[in-house]
Amino acid sequence: MTDLAAVKFFITPLHKCSYLPRQDAITLFADPKAEVNQNLYSDLSEMGFRRSGNYLYRPHCRQCAACIPVRIPSEGFTPSRKQRRVIKKNADLKVTAVGPIYSEEHYQLYQNYIEQKHSDGDMYPPSPEQYASFLLSDWGNTIFFEFRDANKQLLAVSVCDILENGISAVYTFYDISQPKRSLGVMAVLWQIEEAKNKGLPSVYLGYWIKECQKMSYKTDYRPLEMLIDDQWVQTNTLTASP
Repeated sequence: MTDLAAVKFFITPLHKCSYLPRQDAITLFADPKAEVNQNLYSDLSEMGFRRSGNYLYRPHCRQCAACIPVRIPSEGFTPSRKQRRVIKKNADLKVTAVGPIYSEEHYQLYQNYIEQKHSDGDMYPPSPEQYASFLLSDWGNTIFFEFRDANKQLLAVSVCDILENGISAVYTFYDISQPKRSLGVMAVLWQIEEAKNKGLPSVYLGYWIKECQKMSYKTDYRPLEMLIDDQWVQTNTLTASP
């Protein structure tokens, strides 16, 4: 078992911020040579770290604190009317857990998703190598949850890491040709229910940035906890969807 106190951390040079235009960023990484296990990963998630491939990272910008880690307490969550409608629209979907291995079917869905929805982001252009280096890891307790309709068509994949203290929502990609299903919302709602079923207290959603429109959906889930000054605090002051 790797002791958190024994882990070394490294910071990157200044680089272009992925979320805010005209901003530079610094990223803090846990030593990629450290022996990572579920206990260490859970502790680092509690401190606001996220996983990308084999790397665990956290924003470490000196003059900016815009990136705020957020998580949903699973037991305290109650879906809104709008979210209940999403659940009803997707009542036909079957969710299956599969292992974290490369799948051409998964990749094709991912490629279409990135090309059509995130062509302005740093994951574009997608490639099988980029996909694998982003979503797979050598040590993560990772599960790919497949969402399929009655015809067994793959509509969405949620990549999740199962922690000791929750589920880390690493990434979800889906068929954007079916906007009425709100598949991204459905995936988060399903993960919250899965955390409840597993007796896990939280779903970690990554970072929320007030000025970033792509992050605004995260405040639609209530209650929401934010990591402020190294303390997880529940916030009810943000506008939520009815």
